[in-house]
Order: sequence, then structure tokens, then C-alpha cells
Amino acid sequence: MNILKIDASANKSGSTGRALSQRLVERLTNNSQATVIQRDADDTLPLLSTELLAALSTEEDERSARQQALSALPETLTRELEAADVLVMSCPIYNFGIPAALKAWIDLVTRARRTFSYTDKGPIGLLSDCPVYLIVTSGGTPIDSDIDFATPYLRHSLGFIGLKDVRVFDASQLMNDGERRLAAVKEVIDAVREITASN
Repeated sequence: MNILKIDASANKSGSTGRALSQRLVERLTNNSQATVIQRDADDTLPLLSTELLAALSTEEDERSARQQALSALPETLTRELEAADVLVMSCPIYNFGIPAALKAWIDLVTRARRTFSYTDKGPIGLLSDCPVYLIVTSGGTPIDSDIDFATPYLRHSLGFIGLKDVRVFDASQLMNDGERRLAAVKEVIDAVREITASN
């Protein structure tokens, strides 16, 4: 089993989302020979630009040396996603939406003719569906509330490229009774191995 773990918190130490995603990966890999690729959606990811868009829109064997260099990281990110049997993602809600770095990752892997395709019946995702375990953390924004623009966006964006089996772990409103909320989501995470085994 290939597990792709993506963390998006700007907080590299002491992040609740990172701790929960690591706990989840440990449950998924218990007594197995899984391969885990860990990827940070952080400020090292490039934003889309005119030059990068042109490079990604050019067929791989027709790219210039400059375009090949620009395309190297997006190609790696896309291959990691294509090879994943399970996707584990932790995402904090910043100002009601997702972190800019996670948006950059999504922009780099959402690619026409690679992870989605336009057809006469509309766009279709090209990735083989696999379980997506999405851990969403927030200080005060309730998950799937009118002010949560992160969770619905992630469900839609992942579904657009073919990943429709999105399972959300609610670690929201941690500024309000955070210990109880964390204990509850940890219980759900600890049951994941049994849930996976029964599927």
C-alpha cells in the first residue's frame, strides 16, 4: 500500500493537524509493509505563473530545458498522487479557507489531460479513486458551516480529479473545549484500521 501524507499547517512544530495525520498514518500502517511519502504543502511550492503554465501545457518531450526544470516538481507531485493507494491530508482553516500553500499544491496537480479531462459530457477525473482521509482543524470555524470554505472546496477539488471517497475528520473549534474535541477525533482515528479492514 502506498500512502501519500500531505500536511498544510504553517506551524511545523506543535501542529495539531500534523500530530493527528501522523497518528492516522500509524494506524493505517500497523502490521503492514506500507510505503509512506510525506509531503509538506509549504512556501517552497511554486505558485502558478505564465511561464509555469506554459511549461505544464507543453508536451513533455517538447519542453525546453527551462520548461523541464520548471515542470520537475509538479511532475513529481503528480506522480506521487497517481501512485497513492491512500491519501492522508491535514488542513487547518485559515481565515475561513485553506492555506495558500495547499492551494498551490492543488494547482500543481490539477492538470488537464493528466488528472482530469474535458469531455462532451463535462469534465471527468482521471485518477483512480482511493480513500482520502481529510483531517480539518480550526480554532473556531465549525466544519461544513456557512463560514467553512475549506472543507467543501477540498471535497470538490479532490472529486474533480477522481478522488471522491473523502472521509472528513472533524477537529474543528479547538478554542472551544479543545481537549474533549481532540479526544473525540482521536477515538475516530484509532478506529480507522478496523474501518479499512471491513471495506
